[in-house]
Amino acid sequence: MGNNQVVKDMSDEQVEKRIVRLAFDGDALAYREFCAKLKAGLPEGTGVALRGSVVTNKRWEDGKPFDAGGRGSSDLDVTLIGDKVMEFWNEDAFYIPGLHTKPLCDEDPGIAPALNPLREEIQILAGRPVNFQATSNFILFTRDVLFDEPYRTVIEPQKAP
Repeated sequence: MGNNQVVKDMSDEQVEKRIVRLAFDGDALAYREFCAKLKAGLPEGTGVALRGSVVTNKRWEDGKPFDAGGRGSSDLDVTLIGDKVMEFWNEDAFYIPGLHTKPLCDEDPGIAPALNPLREEIQILAGRPVNFQATSNFILFTRDVLFDEPYRTVIEPQKAP
């Protein structure tokens, strides 16, 4: 699998292997721990997708590869999918109310304060900046199809009981 292979030409397994190689230095156990901590720390039924250069190996702002500036120089864009998790964002922290939030990150940790400890824990585990953003399945799909922003679902969203 080449570093420059386009996501749409890759299998789900190939994309996941790319994520493990790029973000976790090839350590599949660290990747599984990352996913398990997310699943345990998020509201029941929340799905999780990874987007951005960890999926494409190409930064949108300059086209350089993931971690072009050295280990930990690229962040992880973690998209949280589901209505329950969106309730954690402050009401003024949405790009599209009820559908798509602003990112929870080091620069703005107060927009979803109850989720920030989990984000910080995940960030330490990953050894790099991590951003959380909540969105609906519709917006995630639309960004992929209309704007060529592929993603990899790492935890399938479930209907909450």
